[in-house]
Amino acid sequence: MNHLPQAWGRPRDDVYGPYDHSLVNQTAPISHTQSPAVTGTSVLGVKFKDGVVIAADNLDIKRLHVFPPSTILGFGGDVSDMQHISRLLNSLSIRENYSSTTGETPSLNAKNIHTYISKVLYKRRSDFNPLWNSILVAGFDNEDRPFLSLADLLGTTYSAPTLATGFGAHLAQPLLRKLVPEDENSVPNVTREQAVQAVQECLKVLWYRDARSTERYSIAIVTKDGIELKEDEKLEHQSWGFAEQIRGYGTQEL
Repeated sequence: MNHLPQAWGRPRDDVYGPYDHSLVNQTAPISHTQSPAVTGTSVLGVKFKDGVVIAADNLDIKRLHVFPPSTILGFGGDVSDMQHISRLLNSLSIRENYSSTTGETPSLNAKNIHTYISKVLYKRRSDFNPLWNSILVAGFDNEDRPFLSLADLLGTTYSAPTLATGFGAHLAQPLLRKLVPEDENSVPNVTREQAVQAVQECLKVLWYRDARSTERYSIAIVTKDGIELKEDEKLEHQSWGFAEQIRGYGTQEL
């Protein structure tokens, strides 16, 4: 092995012969990852009459990010892409602050942020270099109504009173929809306590059913008074004791 600083770690030329650079195809097309480092999957969101509740599990990393003054984003998918989008949003916030000429603090609402994120995701998808994330954006729209919408790696967007990413779209959405059976018409009848309880019950189901979830989670409640964010909550009253009664579980004899 060559120990010279300019070629450290390469085979020595006097032993193995000079390195053949023709072995490296310099004209190969640019490739992008098809194996993202996914940490955690499910992000859950529910509208209620005064705002939005959003939650995600804390498997290795916290995935709820605040965009002042009253917008919060929940990320599912690749960690590095999540960090890249967070840097873009920080830059956007700085530009908005410096571009204000009225002396007032500029405030991009949740609808503005969702539009920006969807354009970024669609542009990267069109470049065949997608950002491997599904993102929930929660807050308020231009008319100060509760806002909840999703954008995914294809740039696809849609809104609903209840949304979920990952396994939550299959396991939690049926439970959340019971809370708002008539879609937007049911939102004024949903209280903050009902929304929080429904999200916590769904997180409990995901902890039992989704191998990539954990009992630790973050939850945020967005109202016109601001964002109440708790990042190290723990599910209560959960137990795997029932599994011992299931035939075929563990080492019990059939």
